[in-house]
Amino acid sequence: MGTVPRVIDLDIEGLRGAAGIGVAGNFAGHLEQAGEAADFVNVVAESATAPKGLFPWYMPGRDGYLGVFPLSTATLTWPGDDDAVDLQIEPEVGAVCRVDYDDAGRVVAIAPQAVAAFNDCSIRVAGAPKISEKKNWAPASKGIAARGFAVSDLSPGGALATLRIACFLRRAGRVHDYGIDSPARGYSYGGATLTDWIIERLANQEGSPGTPLEPVGQYLHEAGCPERVVIGIGATRYTAFGEATFLMPGDESIVIVYDEDVLSPAAVCAAVTSGDEMGVGGASVLVQRVTRAGSPPG
Repeated sequence: MGTVPRVIDLDIEGLRGAAGIGVAGNFAGHLEQAGEAADFVNVVAESATAPKGLFPWYMPGRDGYLGVFPLSTATLTWPGDDDAVDLQIEPEVGAVCRVDYDDAGRVVAIAPQAVAAFNDCSIRVAGAPKISEKKNWAPASKGIAARGFAVSDLSPGGALATLRIACFLRRAGRVHDYGIDSPARGYSYGGATLTDWIIERLANQEGSPGTPLEPVGQYLHEAGCPERVVIGIGATRYTAFGEATFLMPGDESIVIVYDEDVLSPAAVCAAVTSGDEMGVGGASVLVQRVTRAGSPPG
């Protein structure tokens, strides 16, 4: 048995001042399942298993959709009035980190403070020019659990060593496995390798018409160098059901990051099946009901 990470409450409203970024392609096979691998054909990565790049999903104070605070602990907003929208859960570890800058406004250090269940929910739009265009369409278009784990690193041998990521869809009272229950230590990049790579990409990643990437480091500078950032460190693979099934109004999206020294995959599945997922210990639990904009909660 390892050391059980400490479960803490997160100040979600306090994250309005934090920037939101994501790591694309940090879990082998996800981009292919999501139909997005072709978007990165012109992106040169460090290796075949390395992440493909960073993308923004929230920048405080920015004009346009990136300036809309998208995080919710309970709901997912259905995009507009169009019923023909392919909306998909992206189950991830979300990391709340402190960020240090140099005098020129470049990020020089990233210090993890907490991790939590995170839903980098996405609209599947073939050929969208930028990743961010599929990531933030309204308030409550993203999700983070109200409780997470206190951490000081993102290492597969440290804070992530015993954490696992599970994902389910509850529809019409039935629970379906949506994501493959996966160890957080299975990320391609973790620990200092991941944070050093993010710092390098913030300094050097540029936007261009030929790639879906944007100059995220420049966006942070333009946002006034936020002291904190929420990083979605990568979505896991889908089950066959999850790969083929898109969300509908009335569904419940469930992402759980849990400690395998406290809970087994079977125990997590049983809790969700019985509707008791919010009561399990040793876990960060995010349950979001898909609702149309303007609909009453519940």
